[in-house]
Amino acid sequence: MKLTIQVPAWNEAECLPATLRELPRTVDGFESVEILVVDDGSTDATAEAARAGGASVVRLPVHIGLARAFTVGIEAALRGGADVIVNTDADGQYDPAAVPALVAPILTGDADIVLGDRGVATLRHFSLTKRWLQRCGAWVVRMLSGIPLLDATTGFRAFSRVAAARLHCFTTFTYTLETLIQAGQSDLVVRSVPVATRPVSRPSRLVRNNATYVLISLATLVRLVFIYRPLRILLSLGALCWIGAGALAGRYAYYYLTGISPAGHVQSLIACALLALTGVQLAVLGMLADLTAVNRRLLDDLRAMGRQKK
Repeated sequence: MKLTIQVPAWNEAECLPATLRELPRTVDGFESVEILVVDDGSTDATAEAARAGGASVVRLPVHIGLARAFTVGIEAALRGGADVIVNTDADGQYDPAAVPALVAPILTGDADIVLGDRGVATLRHFSLTKRWLQRCGAWVVRMLSGIPLLDATTGFRAFSRVAAARLHCFTTFTYTLETLIQAGQSDLVVRSVPVATRPVSRPSRLVRNNATYVLISLATLVRLVFIYRPLRILLSLGALCWIGAGALAGRYAYYYLTGISPAGHVQSLIACALLALTGVQLAVLGMLADLTAVNRRLLDDLRAMGRQKK
């Protein structure tokens, strides 16, 4: 059994040495442990610091973003024969001592993916606003994925080989939300274990502030909904149009049949027809999008089978 601990890093030459020193080189249940740093087009000495810390390095020529760097790391770990992959951040905010607890449910066969739950509702170094936003985000992801979870954005997580082979990020902002929705779509078992975190000494490199993070996350979630659940969403929107069309048709019929205004509400009939037609168009788009989603799932299955081969 091989464990690969992957660390996506972008201009982390200052923080990376301390993070790598703390990562475990032996973990019970594994014959070998590899540290893999994905250098996301850094302009500093991140790659050199990683090699000096004893890590293998995948160096990307340009900065492509966290989600894509994460996917590159997963593919490299799978090619390297990893049976379990742990992802952690380069800034050292997650306690490496929790790695054995993180991989334990996978080793016992109780989970395909394990999330390191930071207890975001009580984290003292998170502002009240950030704690509230984290809880709201977790609720939205629970609704979309069907997975019971409290911390949807934790970057400290473990994947079995089977689970990792099924993951691929289409969005570019962050892998945390999309991989959970993919896990729910693929019926993967997701568990959470509590982990300790530390305050970081610098602002996030992913976003500038909470408002930006919320806006980008909402846009990402909307996009993910249409990527992974197009039929349900478009049929729901079509149904809303048909309900509106029915209400307008009833309004017109009421005024016409009662003689209150036999010809004065033709505009309701016109709006009714437009809404009904829009509903039909949305339903047709939903069916076409669903066919595309089915083809994508078939391609995902083929890619997963190819990835799992050592």
